Amino acid sequence: MSLLPTASQTVGPYVAIVLASGERREIVEPSNPAALRLRGHLYDGAGAGVPDGLVELWYGPEDPGPGANGSPPTWPAGFGRCLTGPDGGFSFVLTKPHAGSDAGAPHVEVLVFARGLLRSLRSRMYFPDEAGRNATDPVLGAVGEERRDTLVARSEGGELRFDIRLQGEHETVFFG
Repeated sequence: MSLLPTASQTVGPYVAIVLASGERREIVEPSNPAALRLRGHLYDGAGAGVPDGLVELWYGPEDPGPGANGSPPTWPAGFGRCLTGPDGGFSFVLTKPHAGSDAGAPHVEVLVFARGLLRSLRSRMYFPDEAGRNATDPVLGAVGEERRDTLVARSEGGELRFDIRLQGEHETVFFG
């Protein structure tokens, strides 16, 4: 007897079909003086780009400003969503959040959805220009020193680069 996966057992192609209209790559206007461009790739365990994944960023609280015609904003502040491209690439325009009240370093919460995952994976992205605060961040400090760099973006050509590896060598640290 052979059992086949059901829709509740895998994300399958449904991420792109259902969530494509919900992209929000520009968390802030690119003209904002504090705007940062973030680019990265979502890689599988073999090092290939995942073309049908979804990356979400969460941080806050930030003031999103009013929506169209002065109405309330339609998105939560500090929230972004991007489908990965054919090569697994994603990009966002964001600002660096303020450090948390727990004396932690500024960071962005990262959620990853992809085929074969039963649940989203949760991680964090820290900023490369915050070495002092990163060194004292309680969450980053709980990660083994040899894996901390998987949580810190790097500066590259005036932008931030943050690659997410689902498995294998240099696998990104994920939290339960």
